[in-house]
Amino acid sequence: MESRGFYNEILTEHNLRPEFKHDLPDADIVLEGVNQSCGDDIWLKLKVDGDVITDGAFVGDGCAISQASADIMLGMIIGKTKDEALRLGNLFLRMIKGEASDEEIDELEEAGALKDISHMPARVKCAVLGWHTLEEAFKQEK
Repeated sequence: MESRGFYNEILTEHNLRPEFKHDLPDADIVLEGVNQSCGDDIWLKLKVDGDVITDGAFVGDGCAISQASADIMLGMIIGKTKDEALRLGNLFLRMIKGEASDEEIDELEEAGALKDISHMPARVKCAVLGWHTLEEAFKQEK
């Protein structure tokens, strides 16, 4: 039960006081991510210097899970290289599929609080929206 309380606390905090939900007008990479099944819609905006993500933000609307997950993701990837960000994204997706070890989930820090989403199939697309948008943004950049 403590796990559910932690999950609710993390979601609530990132929805009431999102650190990265704002415009980033001078972003180098901008991509819209849409969850067709429920209408979540975000614009992911990243500033990069070479291979390093130096700043990031998102704007848009959606459910608590999509918004919190995008906010948590940005907190994890800013300051990382694109490859490190993609590795964390892959790890997050493996966690959501129930394939990550406890040690790997610990590496995801706050994002690990979303691991129980794997038991809520209708919410999985909400949780992974930001991460999928990140992956697509890097693919389109090449």
